[in-house]
Amino acid sequence: MTLRQTLTLTALALGLAAPALAEDLTIGLATAQTGGLAPYDQPTLAGFQMRVDEINAAGGIAGKYPIKLIAKDTRSDSAQTALVAQELVDAGVQIVITPCDADPSIAAGMITQAAGIPAFSFCASTPTLPLAVGDYMFSNYPADNVQATMLANYALEQGYKSAYILTSPDTAYTLKLPEYFGQVFTAKGGTLLGEGTFAMGQQDFSAEVTKIAAMDPRPDVIMTAAYEPDFPAFIRQLRGAGVTAPVLGSDGIDSPTTFAMGDLVEGVVFSTAGFASEGSPLAAFNAKYKEKSGEEPNTVYIANGYDLGTVIEAAVTKADSLDPKAIRDAIASLENVEGVTGKITYAGTAGMPLRSVALVRIVGGNRELVTQGVPDLADIPAP
Repeated sequence: MTLRQTLTLTALALGLAAPALAEDLTIGLATAQTGGLAPYDQPTLAGFQMRVDEINAAGGIAGKYPIKLIAKDTRSDSAQTALVAQELVDAGVQIVITPCDADPSIAAGMITQAAGIPAFSFCASTPTLPLAVGDYMFSNYPADNVQATMLANYALEQGYKSAYILTSPDTAYTLKLPEYFGQVFTAKGGTLLGEGTFAMGQQDFSAEVTKIAAMDPRPDVIMTAAYEPDFPAFIRQLRGAGVTAPVLGSDGIDSPTTFAMGDLVEGVVFSTAGFASEGSPLAAFNAKYKEKSGEEPNTVYIANGYDLGTVIEAAVTKADSLDPKAIRDAIASLENVEGVTGKITYAGTAGMPLRSVALVRIVGGNRELVTQGVPDLADIPAP
């Protein structure tokens, strides 16, 4: 006799209603624990796992839906991500989480969309991601066009009149974010002096650096969405060539590698999902994470993963169901979910959350807040 049957018979014998046993919410993680995306997916997973542990310790979502995780490594490969997503769908998961990049997330999303299962990218920020997949695809990070608008507004406020952007066609993130920056910068009176390209992982930026160094006049500011291992190689070679122009980056450089580069990255300003100002929820989260893990949180991606757990908790609580369609509908209607990085809203969006962006300056190997907020909607380029 099963436990459910035993409890039901006991309840009936006592004249009570049969008890409802908890059902698991099974979440499949098709994320990169190895390869080029691991520096982003790993810390995000650490924060997500922390929130899941808290929810389960409290009896599950709404006290009745414990969370069960099935994690599979995508090895930072789009084809492997699609394969893993299919395995998770076949395993009966109700939600799938995909990597911190649009391309593998689209590959997985095609599988989950067809199966009618909601999917979240850990931190892909390409605003066209949900549009490329369908209405069951969401992300959990400030969109590229929002980050780019904040960066362009900052550049103009600093009095920079000319800019150079460095892009890579290898991903939507490294291509489109600098292009969005250029659109806003020029629309508001700035001049784009040039656009360079690179292949991800090339490590040799001598051709681009030589071109920038030879420009007359040189640009007032350089903007790129390059990330590991490309950004460290680029900034090292740029400064080595004597180019001292300010550099603007995006959330991809919010990593321990960047902050360990010393004077080479001094003064670099980048966009990110939050800043732990004194007394803020993010500062409180960082203290809690250090207490639990014994380590200082060295990137905002940890908090971002934690917030995804809170978003899923809010959606399942609102749906009061483990039905994937009911969960999808609840996600799409969420407003002002209180995350440690700020309020998160999906209502009225096309799957990319409305949330604030922080601009952070690297000073002495530490973070210094420049500004934080949401730009005017009229300034944000269309996806």
